[in-house]
Amino acid sequence: MQYLSPTTIDDAIRLLSSQSGDCKVLAGGTDLLVRMRSGFAEPDSILDIKRIDELRRISRDAGGWRIGAAVSGAEMGEHADLVADWPGVVEAVNLIGSTQIQGRATMAGNLCNASPAADSVPAMIAAGAVARIAGQDGLRDIPVADVPTGPGKTCLSPGEFVTSIWLPSRPERSGDAYLRFIPRTEMDIAVVGCAVALTLDAGGTCTAARVSLGAVAPTAILVDAAADTLIGTTVDDTALDALARACSDAARPIADKRGTVEFRVHVAGVLAKRAAIIAKTRAGGAS
Repeated sequence: MQYLSPTTIDDAIRLLSSQSGDCKVLAGGTDLLVRMRSGFAEPDSILDIKRIDELRRISRDAGGWRIGAAVSGAEMGEHADLVADWPGVVEAVNLIGSTQIQGRATMAGNLCNASPAADSVPAMIAAGAVARIAGQDGLRDIPVADVPTGPGKTCLSPGEFVTSIWLPSRPERSGDAYLRFIPRTEMDIAVVGCAVALTLDAGGTCTAARVSLGAVAPTAILVDAAADTLIGTTVDDTALDALARACSDAARPIADKRGTVEFRVHVAGVLAKRAAIIAKTRAGGAS
């Protein structure tokens, strides 16, 4: 197996496109290395992007935040301004594994692993995040929601990789939150996850909302019908009940040893209500 360690995006594109066999991109490696040790992945080469300085930065961009693909969850959690703008996204990233894992795991890696239960993905979708993808044809930006196409599958073409995630500017009186249900208190994957991002006007009425669910479909999903139950309301009990029903209706989970279909459908609604209340409070609304 060949180990490749470029120091620029152009070098990474060149090396990745020149590989004739299976080449895996390594950001944090917390999923890839486990799969390799378990025999589920046997790449011919690994392209490590952590030496590309541009991909190790958190920076302001177009009023929002650009987070390099090699930025760890721990680094995001230590960035006070980013946490202040998008606490739900950062909390979701910092649910990935243990403290040690968070020192390596990246949001872009979590996205490209394409697990339906990935914690950061619903939070990014609710935030309206955009992935920047590099390849031989240049750069392209696509919504994070469009990157995973199924369990373990993405829309990336051969020779492409994610260089960064862009989070838009946070409007005034906005808040977001992500919650998940797991069987244990920590270090487990979501049985159900839900993210809510919303904006309130000066009177406390919701003027915009995005709701996303994880682990209830082949990919994380944006639930427009759930967002519609909040817009135009003060996110009161009636709206929250409608939100819960919309999320349960949208859930299309499988049954496995970690949860039945009926349980996951119910929990999707429960988490949606709780996440919406947190997001409302963070937006400056009355709890």
